[in-house]
Amino acid sequence: MRGLIRFFYGVALVGVMVLVVGSKAYAADAPGVTKVEPPNWWPGHTINQVQLLIRGQNLSGAEIESSYNKLIVKKISENEKGTYLFVEVKIEEGAEPGSYPFTIKTSDGNAIAPFELAKPLVRQGRYQGFSSEDVFYLLMPDRFANGDQSNDDPEISRGLYDRSKARYYHGGDLQGVIDRLPYLKDLGITTIWMNPIYDNANQLNQRETYNKQAITDYHSYGATDFYAVDEHFGDMALFRELVDRAHEMGIKIVQDQVANHTGPYHPWVKDSPTPTWYNGTAEEHLANTWQTWTLVDPHASLQLQKETLEGWFIDILPDLNQNDPQVERYLIQNTLWWIGMSGMDGIRQDTLPYVGRGFWSKWTAAIKKEYPDFIVVGEMWDGNAGKVSFFQGGELRFDGIDSGIDALFDFPLFYPLRRAFAEGKSIRQVAEALSMDHLYVRPDLLVTFAGLHDVARYMNETGADFTGLKLAHTFLMTARGIPLIYYGDEIGLPGGGDPDNRRDFPGGWVEDQRNAFTNQGRTAPERDLFDHIRKVIKLRHELEALRTGSMRHLYVDEWIYVYARIQDGQVVIVAINNGKDAAVCDLPVGNLGMNNGAVLVNRLNIASSVKVEDNKIHLSLPPRSASILVLR
Repeated sequence: MRGLIRFFYGVALVGVMVLVVGSKAYAADAPGVTKVEPPNWWPGHTINQVQLLIRGQNLSGAEIESSYNKLIVKKISENEKGTYLFVEVKIEEGAEPGSYPFTIKTSDGNAIAPFELAKPLVRQGRYQGFSSEDVFYLLMPDRFANGDQSNDDPEISRGLYDRSKARYYHGGDLQGVIDRLPYLKDLGITTIWMNPIYDNANQLNQRETYNKQAITDYHSYGATDFYAVDEHFGDMALFRELVDRAHEMGIKIVQDQVANHTGPYHPWVKDSPTPTWYNGTAEEHLANTWQTWTLVDPHASLQLQKETLEGWFIDILPDLNQNDPQVERYLIQNTLWWIGMSGMDGIRQDTLPYVGRGFWSKWTAAIKKEYPDFIVVGEMWDGNAGKVSFFQGGELRFDGIDSGIDALFDFPLFYPLRRAFAEGKSIRQVAEALSMDHLYVRPDLLVTFAGLHDVARYMNETGADFTGLKLAHTFLMTARGIPLIYYGDEIGLPGGGDPDNRRDFPGGWVEDQRNAFTNQGRTAPERDLFDHIRKVIKLRHELEALRTGSMRHLYVDEWIYVYARIQDGQVVIVAINNGKDAAVCDLPVGNLGMNNGAVLVNRLNIASSVKVEDNKIHLSLPPRSASILVLR
């Protein structure tokens, strides 16, 4: 049956159900279509009916005719201006992949709305999720490697490329990431998290300026199209190729998504699909005050939380209103579209707490229904474990909501880690941070890190050196959680705050003076650091206890921190001396199942070993050193 459906005061005409939108007079001009979102969907998907958002002009009073009898138009609604249609489409059983455009009809003419049914990707080896078995690598596509110089200064967005300017595009792209997969494989990386690749404004961003200078949205957190890859990076086909090539090498892909806001140049800002699409308008809105404590406060009023949930970031980024049912549905479908199109394995969700938890519960449920193994890590940027833990899913909180968010970034551990290993302060605070693990549903799914794209580089800290950076990564690779390396930290890349912390990786551009992707292109200190980090990653992959074992603190003082990872009889003891002086420690190990006479080998220095005597081991720890001890 052909899908010509019209709603006209609930009357069925001539034996064919027809739906007409509204009762206002038809526009004088012919209809036009500029965008259909999503542009395609899949037969057999858990979301069925799918809602199409069609943007154009003169769409008032439109009828929609399907070109395929397995695509049934169930409902149409429009916005007041006649610039958007919301179209409910049912995909009937037995529908085949193909191109099936819709015809939009008004009294003044017709327009074509392109739409496709896509063939679902083979599921095996895709949508894998991630866990403490993995080692993350965060890279910013624009700053990692330039694999295709033809998209450095695309015709549609001329003048935004300039490597001499920190907030312009530098030419890094998806092809550059593909080209460097062997490097990441050699380092031991199993999961790549990339900053967003959404399409951005094709002109300078005059709304967000620094020192009175306009910028570009090279970081892609200012989306103008949620259904497209920015032309500076590539396209969807190349993104899928990246995912497939990574999977072939045993590497997973995590995409960075943003459901909180759009960029200031998104077409919705001037012409919204609904009156409540955003929280406020460009002319009148709240500025975000970042008072996330109010969101975990059982005593807080909704008014107290309002600026945090509805305010525009930096008073510039338009805040999406997830309480609008159409926005909610759009965002859920958009996420599922990216997953289904690419075959990726996880999502990093930006600015997590600034969106109501009720939305996250529905969003994660929709993801899990279609992709049960898929994992989401959320950004709740705060050093307080009580606040951060509130946003992890797995149980109902006082608000009666389970957010469904699997993993979180361990900011409460990040700050003491930096203070201890970079600034040379007491290591006790690192152990104290882990003592808050009882607050989390799954502390093993916390992503731990020494650097990110939003904070100054590790080497920018007062007192930071490569020795401390080696200790920091030794800890990350042997402690609980999912360790992450920020691109360039494996060679001690320097950099201050944003955007200096987003320097180009040396060797990612053919014109670079050296290529730090190769051993020959690194300095001697960089080689030593890189080799050490690669070694501790290899040990993590080799020793199951370091990945999934329970964690037991054995000894902690101001400068010494000793802990064990225990898994199915395998015991690994990690001892770190963060002090400037040598230290000794007598450590009881009888309760770890180690018999007298047993010998433990330091896997970071095979020549070093200790013997169990009187149910103890005697540790001699050089200044600022670490040992990873396993039974011979």
